[in-house]
Amino acid sequence: MMQLKHGIFDEASLSVIALDTVREICRLAGRSPDVRRFRPNVLVRSLRSTPFQEDEWVGGAAHLRRGDDAPAIAVTMRDVRCSMVNLDPDSASPAPEVLKAVVRANQNNAGIYGTVTRIGRLAVGQTIFLRAATERN
Repeated sequence: MMQLKHGIFDEASLSVIALDTVREICRLAGRSPDVRRFRPNVLVRSLRSTPFQEDEWVGGAAHLRRGDDAPAIAVTMRDVRCSMVNLDPDSASPAPEVLKAVVRANQNNAGIYGTVTRIGRLAVGQTIFLRAATERN
């Protein structure tokens, strides 16, 4: 992860979503789970199996397990979804039931946005510690 002052992204340079959130939205929409619909930079598999748990992270922080040189992010806001989640990643066929499920289940939010506060490497399978805003010292 690195800090960027410009680039091609929606609201923030980092988009994170939990696998349980993707699964729940797709279940409600009657679709097979496909994380590509949500275009995250980071997909999190949590120890706590709860959809939309990302909402609890807003205002908090995340860091990797590897020590002082590990990357860290500040969780800045919930990810308000647009109609792009309706498009099938392979065929571009519309499925409006996906966004409707996000709206009904979590007020049109799925995932979070963040900003890098300490640069570093992030690899598949690394442990990430998330600290909710209420856990600050």
